[in-house]
Amino acid sequence: MTPGYSVVRDASSVGTDRAGLTRRVFAQLIAAGAVTAALPAASAQTPGAHKENTMLEGSRSFVYVGARTTKERNARGDGLNAYTMDNATGAWSHVQLLGDLINPSFLAFDRTRRFLYTVHGDLSDITAMAIDPANGKLSVINRQSTEGKNPVHLAIDPGNRFVVVANHITSTLALLPRQDDGSLGAVIDLVKLEGKIGPHRVEQPFAKPHQVEFDPSGAFIVVPDKGLDLVFTYRIDAASGKLVQAAKPVPAREGAGPRHVAFHPGGRLAYVVNELDSTVTAYHFDPATGALAPFQIVSAVPDAFTGNSRAAEIAVSADGRFVYASNRGDDSIATYAVDASSGRLSAVDWTASGGKTPRFFTLNPSGKFLFAANEDSDTAVLFSRNPDTGRIAKTEQTVKVGSPVCILIRPSA
Repeated sequence: MTPGYSVVRDASSVGTDRAGLTRRVFAQLIAAGAVTAALPAASAQTPGAHKENTMLEGSRSFVYVGARTTKERNARGDGLNAYTMDNATGAWSHVQLLGDLINPSFLAFDRTRRFLYTVHGDLSDITAMAIDPANGKLSVINRQSTEGKNPVHLAIDPGNRFVVVANHITSTLALLPRQDDGSLGAVIDLVKLEGKIGPHRVEQPFAKPHQVEFDPSGAFIVVPDKGLDLVFTYRIDAASGKLVQAAKPVPAREGAGPRHVAFHPGGRLAYVVNELDSTVTAYHFDPATGALAPFQIVSAVPDAFTGNSRAAEIAVSADGRFVYASNRGDDSIATYAVDASSGRLSAVDWTASGGKTPRFFTLNPSGKFLFAANEDSDTAVLFSRNPDTGRIAKTEQTVKVGSPVCILIRPSA
């Protein structure tokens, strides 16, 4: 059945393209010191930073929604859904359902945005798809094993040669080669994460890598591990096709459960959302070595909330002025202001997510909107965003889609 949608009123969306910087221009930025400042302006973003905010301006966008589909997950999703979004009105129109994909959860574009990749939650696979530039429809190219259980996140390297996958249940990172036609080769490296497990009796029985995120320069991969209360840093040795640990893992608080990381566009700050204790940790990041050094912890939920909650997603605005985090239980999205001199966070507001269990959210290309994927109320809810205050407000647009867990936005040609 085609998911329903409603139209947001008085909405507009304009994107800005920074991903198209050539290596020559990027080198000039480095020489000028623009990308090495601790807290640069938005114009100093490096290639690969905040990929969702680096898209071409256009009249419409393609939107892809991953979902849980299996009874084991108590899911109501029907596969991978594709939409077009009118950037002037915010209206979504359903264009395709790939209903034969099981648990297409986290999604990622290649660096040209001609191809889309999805891992399959609770399984052991990754699927490569081509994007039709005219209508946004997807066609499956091939599928490969991740040689692990429950792949939960994936990322494509800046050279567009490799895909890195986090296998959550088997405690491994997988490296797969990517071809020019978008297809994937078999796993060429598999690294097992090890360390002392955290104290949570249920959630921390072994290492649980939950994300693989490239830093803004693309040199390092930061890996929050929920089971070990550690944040790892790796790099890819392209010559040997190996994943190499680049810095000593940095410990989180016991029982924190690091889940996801988001980088400040300047490349010297990182913010990690901790799932189990509902906090956000701020880190200094060394772009030369990949080392992380924590300097602040703040609550992800308001102090008036006394129930149970799990933090989920985190993002930094393209201008580096605000950080956002979602909470499953409190069912809210937290907004923090970033101090321009220190990088410290201060709470601005908590906004109801417009549904239950906001497992994921993303900012649209222009940064004017935020989409929240409410997994347990089967909705993707659009929020308007004030770029000056960082505050978000629920609009009238709510898209019905079963058990959404990831949203990816791409401009049309």
